[in-house]
Amino acid sequence: MAAFGLTANYVTPYALTMQATTQQIGYLSSFPNFANMLIQLFAPMLSERIGSRKSLLISSVFVQALLWFPVALVPFIFHTTNQVWWLIALITLSTATGGLIGPPWSSMIADLTPMELRGRYFGARGRITNSIALVASFVAAGLLQILTGNTRLAFAIIFAGAGISRMVSCYYVTQVAEPHPVLPLNTKRETIPQIARGLWSTNIGRFIIFTFFLTLAQNIDAPFFSVYLLRVLKVSYINYQLINAAVAVVTICVVAWWGKRADKAGNLKILHVTALMIPFVSFLWLVSPNVVWLCSVQLFSGFAWAGFNLCIGMFIWDAAPQDNRTRFIALFGALNAFGITLGSLLGGILGPHLPDIAGNYFLTLFLFAGLIKLIVVLGLFRRISEVRNVQPIKTTELLFGDLPHSDLADRWKIIQARIYH
Repeated sequence: MAAFGLTANYVTPYALTMQATTQQIGYLSSFPNFANMLIQLFAPMLSERIGSRKSLLISSVFVQALLWFPVALVPFIFHTTNQVWWLIALITLSTATGGLIGPPWSSMIADLTPMELRGRYFGARGRITNSIALVASFVAAGLLQILTGNTRLAFAIIFAGAGISRMVSCYYVTQVAEPHPVLPLNTKRETIPQIARGLWSTNIGRFIIFTFFLTLAQNIDAPFFSVYLLRVLKVSYINYQLINAAVAVVTICVVAWWGKRADKAGNLKILHVTALMIPFVSFLWLVSPNVVWLCSVQLFSGFAWAGFNLCIGMFIWDAAPQDNRTRFIALFGALNAFGITLGSLLGGILGPHLPDIAGNYFLTLFLFAGLIKLIVVLGLFRRISEVRNVQPIKTTELLFGDLPHSDLADRWKIIQARIYH
């Protein structure tokens, strides 16, 4: 997560220092995620051919770590006119490598964590990982502020630091226990094309379709919020980091809280409540360009996305057939990457042709994307059912009710013992 904190909010600013256009920013999001989509579809077959999910995971993390070093050196080794395109190419390779990480890791961790404890475990784990990411992101912002006159050096240090952090994470992946799959890896299973053809006829398939369209709508405007802040509002790197950090801060505060409620109310209830909040983030961006207001909006965004992101993976793990879970995870990840690709391309192409609101088209783009998100949530979510055996709970009780005391410390130790040798 240190590598994520160093890079997640800084690839776009890095590209802007190379004079990237709005369309190139769209490509910077869409091309890597298109490659990610293609690679994820092959991840299950690769892990089966290798004979080990863990082996594929370790090699992929190692290669991804190496790729951050040439990213750091782009301004030093390429001509000005080609820098953005080299950056896009390298980020595409890094993201594609990341596509090989998701399916085996998710499949392994789902086998290692009991269903009834996942919310508490991943909520507590999320608090730790998001704290690390937040600290790393502030380190990056501080470097950029200190080295204002030499941003090339600042970004080189940031992305080299991401590579080193990823190397450290590669070591810890080697310490994770690999559970035995339910069926041997060479057992004949339903193929990804077979799964895809029957998506709408299954509960998990309808959920995957819903997340695809919501991801598409989310990425019509999300990649361009940084451009709006830095190019239109011209906020400083410190204010830029404060606005983005608001999401991380509230996530740290509430992700464990959401986890406890997921174990009690089920993942679907939380997904429904938070999905209804998500479109209003885009609408609220239109209200004011004031930094304090935007930080407040990001606090609301972090509250919603903390619950949504926590439960979306757990719902897939619950709903996917255990003997073919890796393929369902791969298809889910691939379609979401495709949604990011389409959304980013659509936003990058459509944005400059939209009418202005308050003198710029970004606000129009936010309004359009928010409306699409709302239509997706209202139109598709009602066709999905909970797969856990949970008691019905009212939204007011979910948000404001008390939960029984949890023996999380003891349960954490049990799960940790199962994950690590």
